[in-house]
Amino acid sequence: MSISTERYSESFEFGIHTFGDVTKTPDGERELSQPEVLRNVLAEATLADQVGIDVVGIGEHHRPDYAVSAPDVVLAAVGAATNRIKLISAVTVLSSDDPVRVYQRFATIDGLTGGRAEVSLGRGSFIESYPLFGYDLSDYEQLFEEKVDLFVKLRSEEKITWEGQTRAGLKDQEIFPKTDHEYGLPTWIAVGGTPNSVVRAARHGVGLELAIIGGAPGRFAPFVELYRRALAEFGQPENLRVASHSHGFVAETDERAQEVFYPSWAESMAKIGAERGWGSGVPSFEQFQQEITHGALFVGSPQTVAAKIVKTKNQLDISRFGLKYGNGSLAHEHMMEAIELYGTKVKPLVLQQLQG
Repeated sequence: MSISTERYSESFEFGIHTFGDVTKTPDGERELSQPEVLRNVLAEATLADQVGIDVVGIGEHHRPDYAVSAPDVVLAAVGAATNRIKLISAVTVLSSDDPVRVYQRFATIDGLTGGRAEVSLGRGSFIESYPLFGYDLSDYEQLFEEKVDLFVKLRSEEKITWEGQTRAGLKDQEIFPKTDHEYGLPTWIAVGGTPNSVVRAARHGVGLELAIIGGAPGRFAPFVELYRRALAEFGQPENLRVASHSHGFVAETDERAQEVFYPSWAESMAKIGAERGWGSGVPSFEQFQQEITHGALFVGSPQTVAAKIVKTKNQLDISRFGLKYGNGSLAHEHMMEAIELYGTKVKPLVLQQLQG
């Protein structure tokens, strides 16, 4: 098998993403334990499979406010409990992991689930994994570039020879288990908005996943154009896939969705903003509504969320949309309602509009 690329999917796909945010009960009186959250994540993914959602993405973090530090383990459990949904990391922090082991773990999930595993590689929006696993932040760029290079070579599933400075080299080494994919394990690179990362995805011949967490989705159109140009320049197939990922929530009405989602969103934004030095307290409800109307939040009724997905699809020519359906302490019960509406109402509405 030669080194492969991810081909474009003709059908539009609907995903849900979660980081296993540590949540509270619906009345806000009790914070759930991380083991409870992990079991709820499994229940959420199982429901997603049942209501026809195409992909579930599980993110990796190493913080007290997120329960998932090993997304591959969670995805294996999801795979055992489901029948058809695709299983992707969202993301795997490759810089602080070993590419060989990452490939082996996801190839194992892929074999167990009949070819449903995918990997989204990123550097992560938090840096806790670097000191945890003994990496120096001064090597931030080199770690990711070298490890992506090795991971992409592993996708050939043939004997490879590789040399780098961030791990021991390989000489005529073969990786097991193999997968049944013609083009190797399906792989994406997640991009937060830097042109260099877009070009990296094109150079390595993998899918581009845009993390759109602030501002209007349409502003990412130049990155998609850059990706397509770079694919041609690097001699890669021009029909590789582009996906986008954004925070959102679905309820029966716009008013209900905003009422339920705003408190946890505002709390989370204030906390992260304080950590990173770009926040100015709790965002107002008016700011929240502006981010729904003009920004990256996909919050509202099925009709509202569907319309925004269609608009984003047309602006960016994406073949997959991922909804990060949980945020901060938002209760599991509310997330289950949102997942059901996303699968049973939003998906049919979007497909109807796209086909019309």
